[in-house]
Amino acid sequence: MSIDTAPNHHRDHPGFAGISGLLAALTFTVGRGRDADLAARIAELRDGDTVVDVGCGPGVAARRAASQGATVIGIDPAEVMLRTARLVPHRGSVRYLNGVAEALPVEDGGATVAWSLATVHHWADIDAGLSELHRILRPDGRFVALERLTREDARGLASHGWTPAQAEAFAERCRAHGFTAVEVQRHRGGARISVVARRE
Repeated sequence: MSIDTAPNHHRDHPGFAGISGLLAALTFTVGRGRDADLAARIAELRDGDTVVDVGCGPGVAARRAASQGATVIGIDPAEVMLRTARLVPHRGSVRYLNGVAEALPVEDGGATVAWSLATVHHWADIDAGLSELHRILRPDGRFVALERLTREDARGLASHGWTPAQAEAFAERCRAHGFTAVEVQRHRGGARISVVARRE
């Protein structure tokens, strides 16, 4: 699979740190609520769910899930994102932990829902990340990967997301890791694309 087709085509992104990381974290706190609401709807979020937010950034979706009655674990590799997330007041139960998709600091079967919003294209290793998600989800647990829909010729920031081919490639990897009911869906007039799956 070429880097242009791979669903983790920005896996070598340097990450967020320092002043530029802080600016990114502050920017990410604005305008992300619609994606958080969309993820909650796709995941069929219910009061009492335990949600693992992989690549939580400054915690917008984590806080939204907690406000709906979920217990949430937000995980991010960037300390600047986690520090920003912890500073924002919230309702409900949220804790933030340092970690990556490929080594989630969550016990086996510790989640009923896991999602990764606009971050799978940064994962270092798709297969390791999916193995971890399969491990932490309970039977019939729901997984949602949501990305911005991009074009094959997109470059720079516009390429941060998935083409339809990249979404389909990720769906195939989900099936290979034992996930079922795997679907690719488009949302918000084609602005977003998701892969939704369940753990048997």
